[in-house]
Amino acid sequence: MEILSNTKNSRPTIDHFGQVDPNRIAYDYLGQTNTYGELKSRSDALAAHLDAMQLPAKAPILVYGGQTFNMLATFLGIVKSGHAYAPIDTHSPLERVTTINEIAQPAAAIAVEALPTTLGSTPVITPDALETIFSGSVVDYQVDHAVSGDDNYYIIFTSGTTGKPKGVQISHTNLLSYVNWMLSTDFALPDAPRTLSQAPYSFDLSVMDWGPTLAAGGTLVALPKQVTDNFRQLFETLPTMDLNVWVSTPSFMDICLLEPTFDAEHYPHLSRFLFCGEELTHGTAQTLLDRFPSARIFNTYGPTETTVAVTQVEITAELLADNPRLPIGYAKPDTTITVVDDELNPVPAGTEGELLISGPSMSKGYLNNPEKTAKAFVTSQGHEVYRSGDLGVQLTNGLIMYRGRTDFQIKLHGYRIELEEVNHYLTQEDHIQVGVAVPRYDRNHKVSQLIAWIVPSSSDFANELALTKAIKENLQGGDMMEYMIPQRFVYKESLPMTPNGKVDIKSIIAEVNQ
Repeated sequence: MEILSNTKNSRPTIDHFGQVDPNRIAYDYLGQTNTYGELKSRSDALAAHLDAMQLPAKAPILVYGGQTFNMLATFLGIVKSGHAYAPIDTHSPLERVTTINEIAQPAAAIAVEALPTTLGSTPVITPDALETIFSGSVVDYQVDHAVSGDDNYYIIFTSGTTGKPKGVQISHTNLLSYVNWMLSTDFALPDAPRTLSQAPYSFDLSVMDWGPTLAAGGTLVALPKQVTDNFRQLFETLPTMDLNVWVSTPSFMDICLLEPTFDAEHYPHLSRFLFCGEELTHGTAQTLLDRFPSARIFNTYGPTETTVAVTQVEITAELLADNPRLPIGYAKPDTTITVVDDELNPVPAGTEGELLISGPSMSKGYLNNPEKTAKAFVTSQGHEVYRSGDLGVQLTNGLIMYRGRTDFQIKLHGYRIELEEVNHYLTQEDHIQVGVAVPRYDRNHKVSQLIAWIVPSSSDFANELALTKAIKENLQGGDMMEYMIPQRFVYKESLPMTPNGKVDIKSIIAEVNQ
């Protein structure tokens, strides 16, 4: 099976473990385990079913669900049948589900968990139907038309302006480039690791855990949202997981470090920490290294459009001593990162500019969105590159320092948020005449809060607290993702304007961060 395989180094495929060691544990969900044999049999059965449906060739298939073994089996079944999967998390608002369906124009949708809405003419495999497929007789499936080469393997929908998410297309070649790097000596991951699986599958950070782990015959140890949302349950569960490899955002690590017993003495097998999704602060890294002095800690960086991560650097005592703001690392061997000016001309080492990224893990663009693709994926110096929108400085030794965003896109708790999308929802809210959201940064240059400046519509609320409560309830009950709702609301009679008649967001950001 050509899924996460590489003939160059003859690395086993995921199916290989299901064939030669079917009882090997692939997934551990709070003590409930599933094997590689089950992963192979369920994905084979689904692939055969999808083939029988005679769907349009290579058209994507939506997958709705949470952090479960059946999600992974569904993903693999889809790619075996020659289709890409597009994951949608169960915590997504209804409008996001229907919008993704409209943009993706999928061949079908698979509801691992019950869909909260209908999807028009899109054929849907219901949870009961999927269970029947998985529990049926063993299928002798021949994997002869699986996703390969430039075919899309998965499509991750990220935040987009005016409420429209963008579907980032990641091919089989893109994914191989990434996974093979993760399994290289750059990270030296343990053999058959037990890896934390905490990020939802609709967040590409999850590929950092499941991709290398399943390709290496390891075990994914799931930590579902209902556990992470309850600190008492979280701190009771973590010690029972027997982890080797940790994958998360720095924000989630900050939560775990609140527990004094989160240290090497109580987690003796935890030897690797991998961070991505947002900036790793000096304080978080220093505390973690103090708690786990023998572990190897890696900071990584990469946009979804370049397959999870494209840089890495190991966090050592020397690196911490020399860098009050941590570097994001060196480019992976098959990738070129160039720092350029506004005209996309390369700048000298040590000069700040936008990061351009090129290499085999770079996406072909956004699904069914040629306009956005043309703006982000361009030709520069004779090469196809992705304009990251991130500012950085590359030192003479190749080490890259992150300097923030070129636009109004931010990272908050690991989630990429476009301020224009937040503003779109704010403006639609009944009690708001006009409103904008801006980031507040802490002393580590990390976004700590999203603050909304609001000109309210006329209302009969007794005070601003009551108005804020009503606005938040409307936003939470509507179509806005929970992590996008501002934490604080500031009420104004008017907002500053630019000469062009637009709200002057830059001046608001400056005032909020005085």
